[in-house]
Amino acid sequence: MAMKFRCAAFAACLFTLCPVLMASAGESRTLQPFESEEAFRKMIAAWHAQPRKIGGSAAAGIASDAPAFTASDSGDSLDMVMVTGSRIAAGGEESITNVQTEGVDEGDIVKYHGEFMIVLRRGRLFVVRISDDRLEPVSAANAYGEGIDPEGAWYDEMLVSDNTIVVIGYSYEREGTEVGLFDLSDAGVVSYRATYHLRSDDYYSSRNYASRLIGDKLIFYTPLRLWAGEDIDDHMPGLRRWMPAMETDATFSRILPAARIYRRPRDESFEYDSEPVLHTVGICDLSQPQLTCEATAVVGGDGQVFYVSQDSVFVWTASSHWDDLKKSIKARPADVFRIPLDGSAPTGVQVSGMPIDQMSFLQKDDHLNVLVGAEADGQWMWSARSAPGDLSLLRIPLSLFADGRDAAKPEHYRRLGGINWKDAETRNRFIGDWLVVAAGESWSDDRDLPYPAQAIRYASSGGFQKFRIGHPVERIEAMGADAILVGGHDDDLRFTSVSLQGPPRAVSVFVQKGAEQGDDRSHGFFYRARGDDDGLLGLPVLNEDDSGGESASVLFLRNQSLHLRKAGTLAAERPTAVDDDCKASCVDWYGDARPIFIGDRVFALLGYELVEGHFDGRRIRERRRVDFSSGNTAAH
Repeated sequence: MAMKFRCAAFAACLFTLCPVLMASAGESRTLQPFESEEAFRKMIAAWHAQPRKIGGSAAAGIASDAPAFTASDSGDSLDMVMVTGSRIAAGGEESITNVQTEGVDEGDIVKYHGEFMIVLRRGRLFVVRISDDRLEPVSAANAYGEGIDPEGAWYDEMLVSDNTIVVIGYSYEREGTEVGLFDLSDAGVVSYRATYHLRSDDYYSSRNYASRLIGDKLIFYTPLRLWAGEDIDDHMPGLRRWMPAMETDATFSRILPAARIYRRPRDESFEYDSEPVLHTVGICDLSQPQLTCEATAVVGGDGQVFYVSQDSVFVWTASSHWDDLKKSIKARPADVFRIPLDGSAPTGVQVSGMPIDQMSFLQKDDHLNVLVGAEADGQWMWSARSAPGDLSLLRIPLSLFADGRDAAKPEHYRRLGGINWKDAETRNRFIGDWLVVAAGESWSDDRDLPYPAQAIRYASSGGFQKFRIGHPVERIEAMGADAILVGGHDDDLRFTSVSLQGPPRAVSVFVQKGAEQGDDRSHGFFYRARGDDDGLLGLPVLNEDDSGGESASVLFLRNQSLHLRKAGTLAAERPTAVDDDCKASCVDWYGDARPIFIGDRVFALLGYELVEGHFDGRRIRERRRVDFSSGNTAAH
């Protein structure tokens, strides 16, 4: 939690061998909700009244020589009603999005639905028919509501549930998340239905995505800070339906009652070192014409990373004042909370360190596995790109999650040794039975070559195994049961296949000369298996052209028993710098290119062009393309 860092005895339990703090017999083993609205307001007022003593007595009480990780090797007027106890089921048609967790879709710039490809770009929606061996634009529409001024808003993510298109955006003008609902007709015509606003602080992350979809349930993580001296009602999670000429602060319906706000029992006696944050998980039902939402929140610190599994949202919270404590404590004290998606009460456990990003998490076999860095800064904005410091794998049973007073035991941490992680951006990914970790470009001149990486069977008792590759790593992806590591080196883009069958080892390297990644987010990559040891992968790249500028394309590689060879490229023809009369989201923060595999068909989304290729077993060659930007319906 973002509070003054506890007492010396509690801190010692985080970093040395000591008994786990246990709740008294008979007490609830979940976090506790506020008994009433009055109790919630009283608690917030008490927190705000406490002094902030960064670097004071509690921090000084933590042993300066403690190791970073001790380890063995309510009603409303807009039909926005509460939904309680909802069960969420995975399902849906073939996904073209490189998601982290199977069955949990993530917001992206392109989705496939029935006969159509739907693209979100620069504040507009475009529909392209691909059924019956066609490639033709059908319709286009603004990605924001009628009567809404899109200035100051970013519409970056899209999801599709049945025939409902959901556009997720953030408005700095209206200070909250915008949820735009659009209907997709059987003929592929997009029509605007409604826009809803959710109160939230800015959640942007250069690596993570704001929205998830499981079945017809839309899931959001929306942090909200409770600033001292301001009316709580103006900052509580709320939902409103946009109406023309609506005032910015009008007609929000609160969706988070005090009985759904949870805290640890000890929160009454410990001081916050910054403003408390409502880490809020919202679930909205897309099966009804009117959007209905519920919310659950945990009070915590303002540093955060969140991860969505098939049944829970995990929120890792810590203080933003870590820099003030580095001289007296070597790993950031933190808490991780589990918020179930079935409406049951959240639970929590005390931990140390901070995950790098959402890829640092995996819930599996009744355990939570998390890669944590002693000096990691979490996922907000570009924080995930900072050096994480000493790294450890935390593996804790879900049964340890309780009322937040218990701490992870020292034996739950396994430290990565033998590699300096302190001066480079780091990438990590769970693949099969393994966690793979690798370093990016060094920010100093003392990194040994070739570049080191490590992998561990996270459910085993063994340690990390080191292997080496010939380049820094900007991306780690699954390639079947094995891995591929991608990164730039000496002005080239390098792809290294890594076997995870037995001790991890680099098998082959493909070098694309004079190129760099066109998109380093997870959604920029896709792998389509054609068999156990055979498949195609695609990745947007930028190549230096003859004029000294950059040309965009999607590069496809063939994987055969981990040996990589070029299968071809599908390149853009339209110049990227064109006047499209953009009104909103005029920077492609989430990228503008994707490799797409649908059945046996291969596509490349490149800005306003959708290019189809044909794979003959050896090469991918262009078959046709369409420019869908302005009603051009003639594919060529």
